[in-house]
Amino acid sequence: MAKTVADLLVENLVNAGVKRLYAVTGDSLNPINDAVRRDGRLEWIHVRHEEAGAYAASMDAELDGIGCCMGSSGPGHVHLINGLYDANKSGNPVIAIATTINTDKMGVDNFQETNVVKLFDDCSTYCVMASTPQQAAQAFQTAIQHAIEKKGVAVVGLPGDVSEAEAEDIPTSHTNYYTKSRMIPANAELAELTEVINSHEKVMLFCGYGCKDAQQEAMQLSEKLNAPMGYSFRGKIFFDKISNPYAIGLNGLLGSKSGFKAMHEADLVILLGTDFPYTAFLPEKNTIIQIDHKPERIGRRAKVDYGYAGSIKDTLEALLPLLEAKSDDAFLKNMRKLHDDQEEKYRSYVDEKSKDKFIHPEFVASVIDEIASDDAIFTVDTGMSAVWAARYIKGKRNRYLTGSFNHGSMANAMPMAIGAGLSRPDRQVIALCGDGGISMLLGDLMTISQYNIPVKIIIFNNRSLGMVKLEMQVAGYPEWQTEMKNPDFAKVAEAMDIKAWNVDACENVKDTIQQALAHNGPALVNIFTDPDALAMPPKLEFDQVKGFATTMGKLMLNGQAADVIDKAKSNFKYLKELF
Repeated sequence: MAKTVADLLVENLVNAGVKRLYAVTGDSLNPINDAVRRDGRLEWIHVRHEEAGAYAASMDAELDGIGCCMGSSGPGHVHLINGLYDANKSGNPVIAIATTINTDKMGVDNFQETNVVKLFDDCSTYCVMASTPQQAAQAFQTAIQHAIEKKGVAVVGLPGDVSEAEAEDIPTSHTNYYTKSRMIPANAELAELTEVINSHEKVMLFCGYGCKDAQQEAMQLSEKLNAPMGYSFRGKIFFDKISNPYAIGLNGLLGSKSGFKAMHEADLVILLGTDFPYTAFLPEKNTIIQIDHKPERIGRRAKVDYGYAGSIKDTLEALLPLLEAKSDDAFLKNMRKLHDDQEEKYRSYVDEKSKDKFIHPEFVASVIDEIASDDAIFTVDTGMSAVWAARYIKGKRNRYLTGSFNHGSMANAMPMAIGAGLSRPDRQVIALCGDGGISMLLGDLMTISQYNIPVKIIIFNNRSLGMVKLEMQVAGYPEWQTEMKNPDFAKVAEAMDIKAWNVDACENVKDTIQQALAHNGPALVNIFTDPDALAMPPKLEFDQVKGFATTMGKLMLNGQAADVIDKAKSNFKYLKELF
């Protein structure tokens, strides 16, 4: 049998390091399905929804350097888009194959016809329609190369008849190249950077995901400068450790007072490998340095005074020997005390008594942090689940935490856990899900069951769109259309052959989560949490407080006094800090 274009695609993917692909097979995707079956080196994961497959592939890429997902003609590949947006914004190298109708049917508004290039152009670093066997061969190599080097999504549109066609030789390379060049500022820039740091006394570091491979160097920099270290949500798992004497917390919507205050009181803030999006939380009156391996990011979030292109590890290795050590630790001690005080308040929230079906989510998150393994991988839904993870999940020996931190999509945690569970079957994988998020892609619990992926799913079931409700409250709107009538998630999971529990009393939380984590296989714990639990940002604007008061007043006027009293009781522990 002659080698087909589909066979060539499989070869390219295997050679690039892809181990599995996520797809729902059908029509134009069937030739690739058959090629994967005959070759035997790739694992085909039959997801229930292509969006889940894109998220899972993104997680493969985040952990192993490359991932792959596919979608068939029209609706099949359209379903990939949300997950691909997330992967591209996260910098995860994902190869997406959008198979489509035969070439002779294009351009006449045929059944399931889409314009693949227009469709995927905004969520990819590379996108091409391969209309001939030779063009397809070149596109496979080029797409993989772009995904690897540009750290993002590469999409190849592939008509069904091209997939089935005999492969043709091309004059260019079939091989992909992984470059590991050092990237540091020029000598003159390093000298300038050294002078700026040496000339400022109160220095604060703010570390993002770009410090993932430079954790030791970032710690050495804090030590040499006696600099408090803040971090973004995506960077926190590397530095938010009890053993880190420089940690002072997050800044931003999910941040702490210490993280916010340190950034604004420092003479010099050094942004390391972060594209922190919350401009309103960044300072304007002190000196700011930004170092990033993507120079186009420099200065687009903050009023940066000095910007340098370089990988964080390479740049800090070159910089550290040039810096003068700073002996004054007063600023660090003050910020650490503020941080410790805030951590103590977080711990006090955990001790608050909960009534049945109104379990405090802080308590749940603290239990998970306590009993999860030191190398657990956490995936976090967008919304209130992210708040509790930000506050209570701490970095330990080799923990990892991720979520839709750049795209901000709901429903990401469970499908990300699919990818993490398949990529790291030897590690504990815990998905912290909201009831709104898990509901969106609930069918892919069956993917977890079918492949016996040993992920543990914890649902913070507050019967509402919690973050949206909070947004409405601080804006002065009475919450409306935020309540959720949910199924019995434990029964749904059990129907899918997943071990599951419901927890509606505080005293059962720890034992049940321990059972779930110890279970040999996938498990789900549905915990009924307090829907009125409130997350306070580190910086409160008067308009936010006014908006919250306005919301309560409107509810009172509409005869919902009992609801207002319940909200006040639930949130007194937070609101008392305002006065």
